Amino acid sequence: MDAQNTAKKPKITKETKNKIRVDFERTPLKERLKAKFGTAFIYQKVGIAIFRLVLLIGLSYIVLYPFISKIASSFMGMSDFVDATVRLIPKDFTLDIYKAVFTELDYWKAFVNVFTLSFISAILQTFSCCVIAYGFAKFKFKGNGILFLLVMLTMIIPHPTLKLSMFQNFKDFDILGIFGLLTKIGILPEKFAYGLRLTNSYWPLVILSACGLAFKNGLYIFMLRQFFKGVPDELEESAYIDGSGIFRTFFTIIIPLSVPMLITVFLFSFSWQWTDNYYLPLFFPTGRIWDWSDVITEIPISLKTDYAGKNLFDQAIHNTAGMMAIAPLIVVYLFCQRFLVQGIERSGIVG
Repeated sequence: MDAQNTAKKPKITKETKNKIRVDFERTPLKERLKAKFGTAFIYQKVGIAIFRLVLLIGLSYIVLYPFISKIASSFMGMSDFVDATVRLIPKDFTLDIYKAVFTELDYWKAFVNVFTLSFISAILQTFSCCVIAYGFAKFKFKGNGILFLLVMLTMIIPHPTLKLSMFQNFKDFDILGIFGLLTKIGILPEKFAYGLRLTNSYWPLVILSACGLAFKNGLYIFMLRQFFKGVPDELEESAYIDGSGIFRTFFTIIIPLSVPMLITVFLFSFSWQWTDNYYLPLFFPTGRIWDWSDVITEIPISLKTDYAGKNLFDQAIHNTAGMMAIAPLIVVYLFCQRFLVQGIERSGIVG
């Protein structure tokens, strides 16, 4: 029966297709458009596309409007904040807020110090997390699972829980009581009896980053471990057969393969260190140039006023200083976006 049905079906040849195409082209334009776009399926696709466009425009407006309004207010003069007709386009265009933040709030000093701290900490943190994650991913030893669980628990411990103990450790920093012992023997002066005072210096963040104990290290170790678990063991086995040791294999094979992932971890670490409001005030409690807190919260002397729009004008100053603080991160993201997306895709933290 199937053979008979097959035999009855007309055979479509190349000449038949050409004839159909020629006949369609000779049909009037109105009829062709009706045949092509006059179906219910096309109307459904157009309706869905319009709905998506309207939805995206609405969401974009909700997300971007606060930033647009803050950017617009940063260029407004004092008179614009008491003018009911001014919304997003300033009438009294000025750069006074930017000039005052640069010159009176030590913006460049804060920028240099925060950049130095963030860059050094991010480099050390990326390397230490890479070594730790590689050990968890590729080496089997007793207690591997328990240790990794403890690493994961560091992500949920509240920071205030560690604040006092961490400050005390670096206020009187000593390793196994070595400095106290050397002071008793007489090798070191009496001021080192309780250790080194490392607060108000770069050393706390450097030590924490180099030892894998810095901010968000648990997350970075997890991301890198997931990536290393996806690296084929055959690559390492081939290197071992060729005579490479563990460290040579790690630096010559694993590290080059992990560049996108390492860049992702570096960007995360750099960004969180840049906007950190926990560790920096904890270790540098006396210096206004160490972080962005005073740059964002203070009002330049030249812009202090008591006129009717004072509250709105002061808020615009704070918003401008905040945007200037995060502007370098936006520039870094624009140049490293491709590596960031690749690293997140390979980290195993997305579905």
